[in-house]
Amino acid sequence: MIEVKALSKTFKFDKVALKERQKKKEAAQDPREDGAKFHAVRDVSFSCESGKVLGLLGPNGAGKTTTLRMLSTALQPTSGEILIDGEDVVAHPLVMRKKIGFLSGKTALYRRLSVRENVEYFGRLHGMQEDHLQSEIDRLFDILNINSFEHKKAEDLSTGMAQRANIARTVIHQPRVLILDEPTTGLDVVAAKIIMDFIESYRGSETSVIFSTHHLHEVEQLCDRVTVINEGIASFSGLIDEFRAHDESGNLYNAFLKLIDAA
Repeated sequence: MIEVKALSKTFKFDKVALKERQKKKEAAQDPREDGAKFHAVRDVSFSCESGKVLGLLGPNGAGKTTTLRMLSTALQPTSGEILIDGEDVVAHPLVMRKKIGFLSGKTALYRRLSVRENVEYFGRLHGMQEDHLQSEIDRLFDILNINSFEHKKAEDLSTGMAQRANIARTVIHQPRVLILDEPTTGLDVVAAKIIMDFIESYRGSETSVIFSTHHLHEVEQLCDRVTVINEGIASFSGLIDEFRAHDESGNLYNAFLKLIDAA
């Protein structure tokens, strides 16, 4: 289980950025700006139990990716708590990384290694025993339909192939929390369906899954819970049926827009 409590992240503008902003003198200033600081995430709280899937929604620039990077330990929060099975992620980031799988838009493979060699490498980095590593690779490659290109070099992969391989390297160590930042963006229907089925396979498991998306049909199919972030604040966090109830007809798109407009 992962619990996020009053999470925030503040960045300082550098001198160049400050000068540019002063020149523009924007009439409609972002409420997250405060002099020389930008409060990218101001107050985000939610939880996701093991075996559940949480969809993280919000407009572009809302703070979703910053939030996910804090959950993954790639960024240190300015304030707030992140707990996995009751253990403090912020206080012990190196230890807790063993329990986290994080797929970002910048997750990549070593270009000159084959898909299998890449996943083997990351599994060994996590200290996996060789027999267990090979059996887990075989299992993942079956689920993600990677067998047909497992010996292909990463530099020769299509976008969909590369994303499936990236997901395999992200989960090879069997994390307790899986964090995916827009995992189906830019993929064709076949590749997106394989990844959605893979996410769904974690329901009822010992792993909590959090993924961000702009595709609400993915939320409808996969998610038990929803959190909506707007301007760095979690304006909603709850069960998907509670999210749906924000629109009289139960339309997820309308419910999302109403929550954003009300913020």
